[in-house]
Amino acid sequence: MFGDGLDAAVQKAFTRPAPKSGATQMRYLVKQLRGTEAVARMLRISQRTVERYVKDQVKKPRPGLAASPEREVKARWQPQIRAQARKKAATTGGIVIDTQARIGYTVPIGTTDEDRPRHLTVALPPQYAARLFDAQEAGATGQGLQEIAAEALNEVYFQDNGRRAGQLEEVRFTDITHLEFGL
Repeated sequence: MFGDGLDAAVQKAFTRPAPKSGATQMRYLVKQLRGTEAVARMLRISQRTVERYVKDQVKKPRPGLAASPEREVKARWQPQIRAQARKKAATTGGIVIDTQARIGYTVPIGTTDEDRPRHLTVALPPQYAARLFDAQEAGATGQGLQEIAAEALNEVYFQDNGRRAGQLEEVRFTDITHLEFGL
């Protein structure tokens, strides 16, 4: 959920749309990986199937296969634009998190920081964008990314960058029903 959300935010910075049809996606992957054999291995299909896509002999892919080429193309599409968007977010722009989840602290019932469903849209500073992108590239799980986001919400939303609620230590960020990032 978190990794996909970060990828979607970066993809909004693309200057051209990624290939849509199965044939153009396969041609792009063949060009990127320099051969049909490498694409077939990556997608776990036969080399002949890849060749049929490239020649436009397959018009409509199987439902199980349709998502794989699209995901792989988007992961490789416009790498310089992707890097620029991440760098800008990590150095100057920051990242916006829009989430609907159960967020708060374990505190006495009735306090404002009580663990409850909330819908928050919070601009996070660049250092948290950098931490999220670095953790994602290092292969962090969704749980690891969720902990970084919870720490960021703690500092920015609950503690207002150290101006209030200084005694609160760990924010709970669970039961996520909506999560979206923006650069």
